[in-house]
Amino acid sequence: MIDNTLPHAVLISIDSMPGLQAARILAAKKIPVIAIAKDKNHHSCRTNVCEEIVITDTESEKLIEKLQELGPKFQKKAILFPCQDTDVLLVSRNRSKLSSWYEIALPEENIVEMLMDKMKFYSFAEANSFPVPKTLIINNSRDLDGVKSELNFPVLLKPTIRTPEWIANSSIKAFKIEDFEHLVSVYEKHRNWTESFVVQQWLEGDDTTLYSCNCYFDKNSKPHAAFIARKLRQWPPRTGQSCLGEECRNDEVLNVSLEVFKKVNFFGLGYLEMKFDQRTRKHYIIEPNIGRPTGRSAIAEAGGVELLYSKYCDLAGLPIPESIQKYGHAKWIHILRDLQSAWFYYKEGELTFSQWVKSIRGKKSYAIFSWKDPKPFLSAAKAGFFEIIKS
Repeated sequence: MIDNTLPHAVLISIDSMPGLQAARILAAKKIPVIAIAKDKNHHSCRTNVCEEIVITDTESEKLIEKLQELGPKFQKKAILFPCQDTDVLLVSRNRSKLSSWYEIALPEENIVEMLMDKMKFYSFAEANSFPVPKTLIINNSRDLDGVKSELNFPVLLKPTIRTPEWIANSSIKAFKIEDFEHLVSVYEKHRNWTESFVVQQWLEGDDTTLYSCNCYFDKNSKPHAAFIARKLRQWPPRTGQSCLGEECRNDEVLNVSLEVFKKVNFFGLGYLEMKFDQRTRKHYIIEPNIGRPTGRSAIAEAGGVELLYSKYCDLAGLPIPESIQKYGHAKWIHILRDLQSAWFYYKEGELTFSQWVKSIRGKKSYAIFSWKDPKPFLSAAKAGFFEIIKS
């Protein structure tokens, strides 16, 4: 039963995998959840855990207008959970319009902007001696020539900010670029969807060399929860998002992550991804994500670290649960994407059937699947099956 004496959690962009996971995690704590979505036909909108799902454009000022419309209906200040980068930016830039009705966990606006702009973040990291790969920015086609003289191929190319136009036109967040001709081709195809690109030295290592730290800091920049995991596979391959991961211990990733966020007096949900470069034998920061749940929220919960509930309790004035990672064997899987990823690596000769079976053994949390809330998975599976066949 939902506890209606508790403040509502208002979740923006439930029509996303992090949004669906966040709704389930919060509802399991008996918290009343109201969700907002742009795409009413998205499989996540079939969930049964929300009190209500409101439809509006979550990528424009209409989101702020809808939040202002909902705000006076709450008896207590609601706890706001943006679940996509565009949501975080909109909420941050309009927090003065929302603060009367919502509790918002974000650092100062200039810190939000810096951490979410890849080039600004890399400049900050270099200035503070945090380990990052050599990085250049491409503002126009004239900047492409500098890549040849400054970096060695392969390189990684990604948008400085994943704009709504980028998200609408491309499911790929980054590209492994093999040579200069490939760089020009990818740039020309995607340049109208973002203002600029980041290009950086490629770090050698397979999917298992990618680590992440999810954490929550209170308004005094005190960390209350932190969870380390690593990828086992990702989709799209090489440069995509995790589709199979496991918790692990990596003290260097933990310490660097906490140092980065403490340096800026961080407040809210934080995430830092790092990669171990097998060539230099060092860890490097790939990127931060801030202010929102990530795909690893569910594995953190499975590992006993209550990231989202810690944020909710902190902002609702409730006791914050003790969350200490015990470094067990929690795994997380996006079944549909992992089938696609495993099939790719099988065709490449990098994964056998027995290795795949071994990799998915053990107790797991799921990106979309849930026995108690099956409709989102069944809906996604209809489309996912055909994607797998085509791949």
